Amino acid sequence: MTSSLADVASSDAALRAFLHGLPGVDRVGADQRAAVLGTRSIKTTAKAAAIDLAISMVDLTTLEGADTAGKVRAMCTKAARPGGDAPRVAAVCVYPDLVEVAVEALKGTGVRVASVATGFPSGRTSPEVKVSETALAVAAGADEIDMVIDRGAFLSGRYMKVFEEIVAVKAACGEAHLKVILETGELATYDNVRRASWLAMLAGADFIKTSTGKVSPAATPSVTMIMLTAVRDFRAATGRQVGVKPAGGIRTSKDAIKNLVLVNETAGEDWLTPEWFRLGASSLLNDLLMQRQKLATGRYAGPDYFTLD
Repeated sequence: MTSSLADVASSDAALRAFLHGLPGVDRVGADQRAAVLGTRSIKTTAKAAAIDLAISMVDLTTLEGADTAGKVRAMCTKAARPGGDAPRVAAVCVYPDLVEVAVEALKGTGVRVASVATGFPSGRTSPEVKVSETALAVAAGADEIDMVIDRGAFLSGRYMKVFEEIVAVKAACGEAHLKVILETGELATYDNVRRASWLAMLAGADFIKTSTGKVSPAATPSVTMIMLTAVRDFRAATGRQVGVKPAGGIRTSKDAIKNLVLVNETAGEDWLTPEWFRLGASSLLNDLLMQRQKLATGRYAGPDYFTLD
């Protein structure tokens, strides 16, 4: 960290001054830029490569109260072998109590296990519970932790509380990577998205993530672009690279490819790998596989050709 950023979190006042000193986001300009990038046309071999890259970036997710061990095992099988010669996905994301099931099912496949934690999706629980839940998920074998920030604390200006909770959860992660969910649909302004992104990165996040998927709007192109700008600028300032994970509402191959264009044109090629960019989704994988088959055979398969997630 550069000397100018080393003391940012030395006090609540210093952290507040830094976050509110960040350049404001031009909402009109951001929306127009994201819309223009969304019109880029990707065809033929480039489209095929983009679809395979998008598959390799998917965090295949199930976060429902009705989740069962059987459902998670089936999803893990699909994650490791989506179909034909399609690449495996990046990770499977589940609730903490199903981490052991996923770890066992994915052993030797190279697919990582991610677990939501810290009172997902609201984040409204004590710091002690957040740290304990994280530690239990890591002990069960989770490679990655997706934590939610306390949006109430952030929106009321208690930035140091949010910062300290991220620091504590990061410490509890040990070797596991930490993805910090901002829940951008509740942050109200693009300026808040930028501030929350920087706050999470300063506190040690390995990834910043748009949403839980439980709040709308979720991963809009404009929000994703603002977060990509933040990680680009953060690396320029500190030398540390942080990943980005849009999640929620990404359902089609067209959506996925638009996100890849956003990455390339905003952060750059260094982020165009599963190590630095993920797509949190449940239904997206089937559409990517359908489009992949269409490119290979010239025909669309029916939706019941692929297993339901």
